[in-house]
Amino acid sequence: MRNPFKSFKTSPEIIRLAVMMYIRFPLSLRNVEDLLHERGIDITHETVRFWWNRFGPLFAKSIRKRRVENRFYSNWAWHLDEVFVKINGEHHYLWRAVDHEGEVLEAYVTKTRNRKAALKFLLKAMKRYGAP
Repeated sequence: MRNPFKSFKTSPEIIRLAVMMYIRFPLSLRNVEDLLHERGIDITHETVRFWWNRFGPLFAKSIRKRRVENRFYSNWAWHLDEVFVKINGEHHYLWRAVDHEGEVLEAYVTKTRNRKAALKFLLKAMKRYGAP
């Protein structure tokens, strides 16, 4: 796999730190710029924004992947959620599998609300994510 940091002068650790500070904490781009400046890292808030747009999805993908790989630790569980929605004026049922952190793992929309629809969704979710 190609190194996404190859053409950047700044080290990957600094890029990761800046992006994670912006994503994880309720900080503005300028606040992240100030905090990094206090640590001796001289970058602009526009650089942080660029890194966030460029590497944010990459970091999110790796975090999601690790979370799914570690799903067998003791607190990992997912729950079934059912919501009534209106699509083009018709009532439908939105079934969702939600993990312990509130992340939607799988979604399924059906016109019927019966045992067959629920079992079909559960089998689909269990096949993909395993039993909690």
